[in-house]
Amino acid sequence: MVRVMARITARAGNETALRSVLRDLLGPSRSESGCVSYDLFENEDNPLEFVTVEHWRDQEAAAAHLATPHVAKAITLASDLLAQAPLIHRFREVA
Repeated sequence: MVRVMARITARAGNETALRSVLRDLLGPSRSESGCVSYDLFENEDNPLEFVTVEHWRDQEAAAAHLATPHVAKAITLASDLLAQAPLIHRFREVA
């Protein structure tokens, strides 16, 4: 299983629009065949900051997700809303 955490930060004043873009990813991402779970969180102390926590069946499923039309659309829509590029980290279970 592949676990991915992405930290996504909105530019001030764009958090509502970015939240909408990220919410629109939930349904299509969760419907992908290799998706185990795909969740979106907002930082309670900083409403500009969002995190996705994703679990994919394998590396191939995680890579396929990035090539989907819904991800491409989200990247396009979010490009002007971001304070910085998303920080994406992949994790593997240690024990």
